[in-house]
Amino acid sequence: MKMKYELLKQEKNTKARYGKIHTNYGTYETPMFMPVGTKATVKSLTPEELKEMNCGIILANTYHLWLRPGSEIVKKAGGLHAFMHYNGPILTDSGGFQVFSLAKNKEKDIEEEGVHFKSHIDGNSLFLTAEKSIQIQNDLDSDIAMSFDECPPASASYAYLKNSVERTLRWAERGKQVHNNPNQALFGIVQGGAYEDLRKYSAVETVKMDFDGYSIGGVANDGESKEDMYKAIDYSIPYLPEDKARYLMGIGDPIDLIEGVIRGVDIFDCVLPTRIARHGQAFTKNGKINFHNAKYKEDFTPLEEDCDCYTCKNYTKAYLRHLITTDEMLGGRLLSIHNIRFLVRMMEQMRNAIKEDRILEYREEFLEKYQSKK
Repeated sequence: MKMKYELLKQEKNTKARYGKIHTNYGTYETPMFMPVGTKATVKSLTPEELKEMNCGIILANTYHLWLRPGSEIVKKAGGLHAFMHYNGPILTDSGGFQVFSLAKNKEKDIEEEGVHFKSHIDGNSLFLTAEKSIQIQNDLDSDIAMSFDECPPASASYAYLKNSVERTLRWAERGKQVHNNPNQALFGIVQGGAYEDLRKYSAVETVKMDFDGYSIGGVANDGESKEDMYKAIDYSIPYLPEDKARYLMGIGDPIDLIEGVIRGVDIFDCVLPTRIARHGQAFTKNGKINFHNAKYKEDFTPLEEDCDCYTCKNYTKAYLRHLITTDEMLGGRLLSIHNIRFLVRMMEQMRNAIKEDRILEYREEFLEKYQSKK
């Protein structure tokens, strides 16, 4: 079956909502955070560890898997689930974000048919179209595929964004026409920068195509302000159907997750928890901490006293600092476990707050501690 979203509770004070996503690999509650498994692996972690952290859907990257090992290899392996031994739902992005960052001359490299760019691996010239992106995702056999869209920079002009929105709509229609995996949901993507009229137009026209779910794209770009990010959400959400899942792409900062949930978003993803872990940083309820800091050298307490993750139950800050400062790979692994579980626990807490109609109180309580100078 295709993934289906079920709305179960609308928070009375905000647009926050509690629901469930039904998949071939079980039912998962929303709002949820998806760890990113770019190359068919969440860096350094096993599928069993992800399940232990109560992760649901994870994300894999179409562009990277197209280049290596190749979507035909994954198809021969029986699809992504078999290939990476993950017995849970998987979402694949369209590859658009990577492709557009690699296209140097936007006016020349982006054309109606698709995008010209050079491989980040060997510099070979490549060309990706809406149809090709969907074909690759069909072969990968993910549970949710994303439409191929243009990802313009935050600094793009209104005129450029308007043309970009129109092109994204045409590509969405083309991709939908060739999508042929009956067990795979296909999401449309809303673009339009921080312009209210463009976001409304993009959302309304995308919804007319009747996708299985909808994403808000074009946020978390370099140079984009928090205010513009929140505007993009606010301008898009009112025009998205209540009976379909809403996905905000590329967001993983704890404060942004709360703001997104309050505005009506159901699904989030980001590389942030594993990326900062590899640099020796960890989320805590009192803000991020950096294990390069000498004050943790003789700190024999857990990373977080009340955290239920494997790292916090078994290791001290002093040991974690030792691993990080000596470049031992276990350090990044243990911090990745904690950081992902931290965001997953946040989502669990927000789901409870929504059920109790107290999401605004949750935000206030969280920010009071997270923004403290402890």
